[in-house]
Amino acid sequence: MVRISFRGGRPKIVLEQRQRQRSGFRPAVDGMEERVLMSTLPRGFVQIVVARGLVEPSGLVAVPDGRLFLIQQTGQVRVIQNGRLLAAPLLSVTTDSSVERGLVGITIDPNFATNHYLYVYYTVPGTPAHNRVSRFTVSGNTASPSSEVVLLDLPSLGSGHHNGGSLQFGADGKLYIAVGENEVRANAQSLSTPLGKILRINPDGTIPMDNPFYGLTTGINRAIWAMGLRNPFSTAVQPGTGLYYIDDVGVDTWEKIDKGVPGANYGWPITENATGDTLYVYNHGRNDSNGAAITAGTFYNPAKAQFPAAYMGRYFFGDIKGWVKVYNPAKGTVTNFASKLPTVLDGLAVDPSGALYVLSRGNGTNSGTLLKIQFRRR
Repeated sequence: MVRISFRGGRPKIVLEQRQRQRSGFRPAVDGMEERVLMSTLPRGFVQIVVARGLVEPSGLVAVPDGRLFLIQQTGQVRVIQNGRLLAAPLLSVTTDSSVERGLVGITIDPNFATNHYLYVYYTVPGTPAHNRVSRFTVSGNTASPSSEVVLLDLPSLGSGHHNGGSLQFGADGKLYIAVGENEVRANAQSLSTPLGKILRINPDGTIPMDNPFYGLTTGINRAIWAMGLRNPFSTAVQPGTGLYYIDDVGVDTWEKIDKGVPGANYGWPITENATGDTLYVYNHGRNDSNGAAITAGTFYNPAKAQFPAAYMGRYFFGDIKGWVKVYNPAKGTVTNFASKLPTVLDGLAVDPSGALYVLSRGNGTNSGTLLKIQFRRR
């Protein structure tokens, strides 16, 4: 039996008793092309297990050459290539992975094909610890720790909760960083701290002078681009349009998808509900099957569309309860897509071929799963 605890913003998984070993369970190995029949998908879609036995997976990014870079909270960047999980990590960083800390954010440079830059968000151990955004240079399927360029060191952490961590490049070529309020509600409304904010920096770590609060703040706080967030766990940028969506984890009642707008205030802790820049909210209870925490999102705008035309330009978002739904930006409507997926859902990505990847943490230390959802015309 598994209990999902909601102290803080990100769910914690507690094993109340030893889980039974599922028939055929194996640690993550190369090329597991297994069908999983337990999930509910729309007609014409199929699901394949790419890897399982992952150690606390916490995010992923699709690379234009077809690879996937997948992060584990414990500090490893793993590589999926040609449908196989490679045995050796691309990169390992020393991190404090307690509670919600650790390696929790990843993205690649818009010019990755030429500069090979990889960006990560991780917790630097210490007393106290703090979160850091760094850039590494990838060579093949490795990135030397010595290639690290530190772009941003965030303030010292108190709580282990509400780290945020999502990284995205905007259409303007700037790096957007989602930062949680570290379980201090007042941080979200204060321009004296970068916590509880969306930050915007140049790829070299400098701060753009056109940030909305640049003239009102000093130092690192000049990076503040938007405020009033609790735990912006995932974000996404739509190719072409540059739409920027922020998935903010609520506490008692509401989960939100916010539209990224410079200078916006998303209301926390004044309100947990919708503000003027909120696109969609859904209600949940502590044990409500409707949802518990919004933890993943991605736009469906691949280089080569595989899904039916109705899905183009849609926003796929997921909840730790193990479901994925689809938001239509043009109409503001939401439809069901997949349910009965492995819990705790912790990442979504679309590769250049148009396949959707679903990353789930699972209910134990080594029970993470990466699924690939494809459309098969009949």
